[in-house]
Amino acid sequence: MKTFEPLLFLQGFLKNPKRVGSVLPSSKFLAHKIVQSVRWDEIRTIAELGPGTGAITRLIRAQLPKSATVFLFERDPKMRSNLKKTYPEFMFHSNASYLLKRIDQEHVHQLDSIICGLPFFNYSREMRHNILSQIHTALRPGGTLVLYQYSLHMKKRLAELFEIEKIQFVPFSFPPVFVYVCRKRQDEGHSETIELGKI
Repeated sequence: MKTFEPLLFLQGFLKNPKRVGSVLPSSKFLAHKIVQSVRWDEIRTIAELGPGTGAITRLIRAQLPKSATVFLFERDPKMRSNLKKTYPEFMFHSNASYLLKRIDQEHVHQLDSIICGLPFFNYSREMRHNILSQIHTALRPGGTLVLYQYSLHMKKRLAELFEIEKIQFVPFSFPPVFVYVCRKRQDEGHSETIELGKI
């Protein structure tokens, strides 16, 4: 991680804590856990919502199959500008509320995976519903959503929309975080399992 990234993240948090959601970038433990949850051999299109300073993005690029299409949605203008310089081959947008519109503009109809670190706890009910609905629509059947949050408050809503394959607790992150690995259902009736423990 570049030395200025924590400062950049802190500045973003102080400017708008409801959008940034944390005072520090994602830890290396969290970033590796998230990337390990994606089936990279299935990825042709992927989006990251809330990449911040790119702690997870750099691992995404290292795992990407050739010719894969990547969308990054980051509201903070300084972080977005920094990401554009580092990942000029990726496509950028400022607002995840326009996820479907943005991918449609690039003639991408559905995504294979979405990685999301948006602070849903800080959002209004309407905004949460809007973004989650677009995530669900944007994913192809069988596509994967990897969502990380600082509590289990999203569990019930996610279970209504997706099959939750597992929930992993990452204690070696500040603050500690839960990683939801969800799959868009191809049929109904699959059971949910919860995995809580150290990595």
